[in-house]
Amino acid sequence: MMKNADLTSRTKQVALTTPTGFLAFGFGSGLAPKAPGTFGTLAAIPLYLLMMGLSWPYYLLMLVVTFVAGVYICEQASKNLGVHDHGGIVWDEFVGFWLTMFLIPWHWQWLLLGFVLFRFFDIIKPFPIKWLDQHVKGGFGIMIDDVIAGLYAWLILYLIVSYY
Repeated sequence: MMKNADLTSRTKQVALTTPTGFLAFGFGSGLAPKAPGTFGTLAAIPLYLLMMGLSWPYYLLMLVVTFVAGVYICEQASKNLGVHDHGGIVWDEFVGFWLTMFLIPWHWQWLLLGFVLFRFFDIIKPFPIKWLDQHVKGGFGIMIDDVIAGLYAWLILYLIVSYY
């Protein structure tokens, strides 16, 4: 088992020097010493702002591609670290947040509410999110719990936007 200082050094090395680590750690946002998932979600916002103009079929394709790529990216980063689902791996937060914002019209309040809802479900982990987080391993396991959190957040946000 690695000592904490060794793991910190190894984490920075993987996150900053390997392509899969750089993506998995959200371009470095996952290296935040506190709340890396929140910082990862914040780092996903500028990319969302670039993608939000896509038509829904292209946006959906982007979600599928980034999910499938995320399974590989997160798996490789985990293997390189020797730690399953390291807290700094935040590519899953990127995809979960982007899913939360699917078909949501642009307005800063919807963006803020989407952020809060996604973080809420990602942190609280209602069924089956917690079960998936604990029982499904590998890159798919890292990704799927955040995708379900994103679906929960999306459903609530979509209903609020639809009836507002």
